Amino acid sequence: MAKVSIGLRGWRFEESEIFTEEGEFRPLDEIPDDTRQRLVRLTYLHGEPCMACHCIYGDEEKHRCKEATIVYGEPMAEVLLCNEHEADFLYWFRERDGADTAGTDSVQTGFRKWFTNGNRSPDDYGGLEHVATDPDSLPSPPDADELTRRLNQEYDGKRKRIDLRTGEISWINGSDETIDEGSPLDITREYPTT
Repeated sequence: MAKVSIGLRGWRFEESEIFTEEGEFRPLDEIPDDTRQRLVRLTYLHGEPCMACHCIYGDEEKHRCKEATIVYGEPMAEVLLCNEHEADFLYWFRERDGADTAGTDSVQTGFRKWFTNGNRSPDDYGGLEHVATDPDSLPSPPDADELTRRLNQEYDGKRKRIDLRTGEISWINGSDETIDEGSPLDITREYPTT
């Protein structure tokens, strides 16, 4: 199957991971974790302003910012852009060492700093060619509140563990907790208490 963008261009999803054969969204527990995290995050990002526009107008004139139509980066470290400023981001990323920040929180601050300092892409710099094939035929995703409710219901009675070294999230059922190999925590050692 093909890859598709949903809501905002940039993040692309394997159709078979998110849609049933009937063309409906799969239940959240059937969607792989990384894909589910991006889908849920998209519901919060939709309608947000372009980061470059916000650099130009600031909070005082936020109403003048164009709505973002493109997302780059990773969940919680995204760069949101309008069509006009996509070429600026791509130029920074490809030609001005922005690729060094790929997959990190620095992608936001790096681009914002570069753009705020007056840097722009050359007028003839081409962006990406996006193909929109019948965007109205995609089903509407559930709203953010519904996704949050469904996610909380799915993980009821479980605790979340975040590995601060890798950012990996795992879920723990009650006392079934296990320590991953290579963890600096030695559960057989007695640690001092006060």
